[in-house]
Amino acid sequence: MIETRGIQLCTESFGSPSDPPLLLIMGAVSSMKWWPDPLVEQLVGAGRFVIRYDHRDTGRSTTQPPGPPRYTVDDMADDLIAVLDGYGLPRAHLVGMSLGGMLAQIVALKAPERVRSLTLIAAQFLGDLGFEPPPLSPALLAHFATMATLDWRNEAAVLDFMVEAGRLNSSERRPYDVALARRVAAGEFRRSLDIQSMMNHASLTGGERWYNRTHALQAPLLVIHGALDPVVPYVHGTALSQAVPEAKLVTLEAAGHELHEADWPVIAEAIITHTRAPR
Repeated sequence: MIETRGIQLCTESFGSPSDPPLLLIMGAVSSMKWWPDPLVEQLVGAGRFVIRYDHRDTGRSTTQPPGPPRYTVDDMADDLIAVLDGYGLPRAHLVGMSLGGMLAQIVALKAPERVRSLTLIAAQFLGDLGFEPPPLSPALLAHFATMATLDWRNEAAVLDFMVEAGRLNSSERRPYDVALARRVAAGEFRRSLDIQSMMNHASLTGGERWYNRTHALQAPLLVIHGALDPVVPYVHGTALSQAVPEAKLVTLEAAGHELHEADWPVIAEAIITHTRAPR
């Protein structure tokens, strides 16, 4: 547990602290447990000191009652820096998924001296794309509308909700592993201080002052994006990779907004190559 600015952040680390540090930053309404253990193991096996953590309102980190959060995206970016400080790390490789990619970008702009490299997975381009991206699917919007009547104390009902949300985020071109999703969701339900509070992230504000500054990123950039992402469309991945000189784009042709088991070897190898010394 890392204490910072009146809150506690729950973290885990894997591997040797003498290896290059790599911080995994998960997306909204998701604890660190949504980083697949086999993916973490591949990174550790390649000689990386891997850290992951629970955002506020997820897992075992400080959790407020359900409702509009009393913190902003900028506060969550500062949480990321607090995790680095808690481990005594002046710099680290940052790997952010979805909202985690936004937080990693903010830290790389706000405190570039703390970032050895950036890997952004299914992350939003912080700025004007020049056109209106595709909207969220009606099915996904309809599913989240059911939260109004969901009994958050009923484990089976909450697991059904979370598993279906994962299915709607995924690509229809590959099988969705319902059993795996349910196991992770069950672990999330049982270890969370208040599982409903994770939805506070849906009302997050802040971060506007970092928009349209992607071109100022200094850290070496790797972008990994699913071609069929229904939440953060693929155009965000191409925009990110085009905004930063020498950025590399890895396209997951059959992937949605997910870390699909079939993509773990590709994702791991891309991150391992990108974080190889020197940095």
